[in-house]
Amino acid sequence: MVSAAEQMASNLSWKTFGQAKELRQRILFALGLLIVYRIGTFIPVPGIDTVALRDFVATASTGIGGMLNMFTGGAIGRMGVFALGIMPYISSSIIVQLMVAMIPRLEQLKKEGEQGRKKINQYTRYGTVFLATFQAYGLAVSLEAGNLVVDPGWYFRISCVITLVGGTMFLMWLGEQITSRGIGNGISLIIFTGIIAEIPSALAQFFSQGRTGALSPAVIIGVMLMVVVVIGVVVFIERSLRRIHIQYPRRQRGNRIYEGGSSYLPIKINPSGVIPPIFASSLLLLPTTVSTFSGNQTNALMSTMLAYFGPGQPLYLLFFVVMIVFFCYFYTQNVSFKVEDVADNLKNQNGFIPGIRPGANTAAYLDHVVTRILVLGSAYLSAVCLLPEILRSQLAIPFYFGGTSVLIVVSVTMDTFTHVQSHLLAHQYEGLIKKSQLRGKRRRRGPSRRK
Repeated sequence: MVSAAEQMASNLSWKTFGQAKELRQRILFALGLLIVYRIGTFIPVPGIDTVALRDFVATASTGIGGMLNMFTGGAIGRMGVFALGIMPYISSSIIVQLMVAMIPRLEQLKKEGEQGRKKINQYTRYGTVFLATFQAYGLAVSLEAGNLVVDPGWYFRISCVITLVGGTMFLMWLGEQITSRGIGNGISLIIFTGIIAEIPSALAQFFSQGRTGALSPAVIIGVMLMVVVVIGVVVFIERSLRRIHIQYPRRQRGNRIYEGGSSYLPIKINPSGVIPPIFASSLLLLPTTVSTFSGNQTNALMSTMLAYFGPGQPLYLLFFVVMIVFFCYFYTQNVSFKVEDVADNLKNQNGFIPGIRPGANTAAYLDHVVTRILVLGSAYLSAVCLLPEILRSQLAIPFYFGGTSVLIVVSVTMDTFTHVQSHLLAHQYEGLIKKSQLRGKRRRRGPSRRK
């Protein structure tokens, strides 16, 4: 039996989209702010030797230029005012979420409603400023060590830190504006735009290797087919759900009796999203990033770490998988799907799982189900993120086919389309309500005219 919402969703068309004026305004507002973001990536930080910077980014592509360049849309290569991107805010928000799950005082603050949420957001902004300041100072020292600054010194360091931290805070504000007045999640759309902006240049570099003979046509076709298959797998897994049947008993409120109903509790195969790959990549990039900040003047211990934990090395791949699995379980059980909270919410709503007693037994059953689901979810994340690393290390493929970037692009695209569809459905509901009100008025006026 198809629901009314599904029937309305199947009737969505370009005509419906053209009639949704508010949705068009939201989309244009979001596109305008994303264009502002792209313009800011081309405005350079004062005091940078832009000619020498290109060579530095090429040598540091496995460290700073690897992950940051993916999330900043090439701003790190041009050393723009948005060179740090939105990553300090994302890292701060993840850290604050983990602290809320582990510190009882912060967890109690979260339960205080709107005021508690505002306080937690304030802590997240403070953490963003701290992380952005630390990263900006390290980047300024790195530029001075690489002789990429016209006039090195404390004046350059202070101006560089102020510029980069201000750029990150401005991006955070842009993301909040897109979320509230635009369409979709603003922070995710900023990252999505940065990744998409680098795809044309990456494709051009990839196909140029084929023209010069560095890559055979069979390898090029195989990689493109693999990209399509991986995108299909990501879409399939991200839309997959484990549905747990929920039953609501018959209840009485006042003199009215409400019949019992049934629903289901959806559990995603990958409840943690792209958080585990981001955390794992950050930890793996730490040795190379520290080496870059120190001007490649490393000791024997750092040189050994770089040799064993370099991209493509067996220990690098093993540690990558272990960290993804660890963060997948840790983040899901402590932040994204806390079984104790879900069990309490079901108990407060008089809902129960058939055959399972409410309370502790429900929490134990949900923990058992989630633990088994995460076996598949962590294996899926590991495979998607490990395959590109093997391709780049074994076949020396220049095309940036990163598992994290694929996950972000696919997830943000699906989420944005879901928001668009919900706005169109709301517009259709408003139209139906207006029509029903007009018909009701006509029916009420009919008998009065006969009199």
